[in-house]
Amino acid sequence: MPTQIKMPALSPTMEEGTLAKWLVKVGDKVSSGDIMAEIETDKATMEFEAVDEGTVVSISVAEGTEGVKVGTVIATIAGEDDDDAPTPAFAAAPVVAAPAPAPVAALAPVVAAPAPVPPAAPIVAAPAVAAADRVVASPLARRIATEKGIDLGAVQGSGPHGRIIKADLEGAAPAAIAQATSVAAPAPVATPAPAVVAAAPAAPFSSDIPYEAIKLSGMRKTIARRLTEAKATVPHYYLTVDIRLDALLKLRAELNAALAVEGVRLSVNDLLIKALGKALILAPDANVSFAGDALIRYSRADVAVAVSIPGGLITPIVTGADVKSISAIQKDMADLGARAKAGKLAAHEYQGGTASLSNLGMFGIKQFEAVINPPQGMIMAIGAGEKRPYVIDNALGIATVMSATGSFDHRAIDGAEGAQLMQAFKSLIEAPLALVA
Repeated sequence: MPTQIKMPALSPTMEEGTLAKWLVKVGDKVSSGDIMAEIETDKATMEFEAVDEGTVVSISVAEGTEGVKVGTVIATIAGEDDDDAPTPAFAAAPVVAAPAPAPVAALAPVVAAPAPVPPAAPIVAAPAVAAADRVVASPLARRIATEKGIDLGAVQGSGPHGRIIKADLEGAAPAAIAQATSVAAPAPVATPAPAVVAAAPAAPFSSDIPYEAIKLSGMRKTIARRLTEAKATVPHYYLTVDIRLDALLKLRAELNAALAVEGVRLSVNDLLIKALGKALILAPDANVSFAGDALIRYSRADVAVAVSIPGGLITPIVTGADVKSISAIQKDMADLGARAKAGKLAAHEYQGGTASLSNLGMFGIKQFEAVINPPQGMIMAIGAGEKRPYVIDNALGIATVMSATGSFDHRAIDGAEGAQLMQAFKSLIEAPLALVA
């Protein structure tokens, strides 16, 4: 019996993906372990392997198709003993049918997504009053609508956040508005169009300034969604400390001289990862996650490190950063960073972690506040090390100083607990021999 190949869930959070490229075609023979396709998830482009051997008799989803739901049949393989295997003619049919939604979704998002939805929503026709109650309108606009018999659910507001104001109702004929409400088909094009614009601003955007509309990748869409959710749902607070780096820089130079024979060269970031890992263990109340009705306290420090890659950002994880040697952390980061840029990280290598570190010091950024990556409870933002006036042994001198800002989830970590972590982090960097002890 032919085997259906379905869109796999290549990460725990994956709900849909883009079939970036087929590496096989109809008629090709494949064995278990052969690479069949490249699939773009929300964080990386990953290879998809065949799990059975046989002949590819159909490809149901064309390469380049976006938004393919997990579990969707994307191809069919038949074994040698499958007498009822589909012929190439049968195989061609799904391929023609499948790409149809893709161009519509890509080139005309205003029509593709909303068009099916409004017809399915004629349920609105019955509770017309309830719809009006849900819209945002000024008290004056509501009174005018009641007096004139205007359905506020069919009116597009021009006020802040789509609020309906008096001007939106002036000159509007009740009969015309009622007609717009009762006719389901034209509604998505005529009245609700501005609402669609809010969801997909790229489609209707126009400007006298020359510009290029760049289609969002799956990764960029995920970043936008997750960070919006984080800022909207996680109560952030921020703590900043200035840290003297001179002792750390001296230790780094000595370690690099000793490790040169092994070809290892430590970066300041490697030492900072180690320092954050140890600080999380020294301040265990900050090594936590908020889980609704429970607080998860971790006994190990897995530090996720923000890495910029083409088209977005990914956070490969250094597991057990509190106990790993600095040279082991350096080797981990070299490997993880290279594979992150190539889109070859496995899901478990960038999902999870107990805290994050984001370093923009190499760009000369003095200080910034990073957004927490749930379910983690904190992220450390690192600024540039620079020469500053600094009090040393009760005398004003010059020192290399950096600013570090911790962003904390106030649901899980109170201010004093966050301060303890910042204090431990600062102490480890200013007295760095503890990092190699």
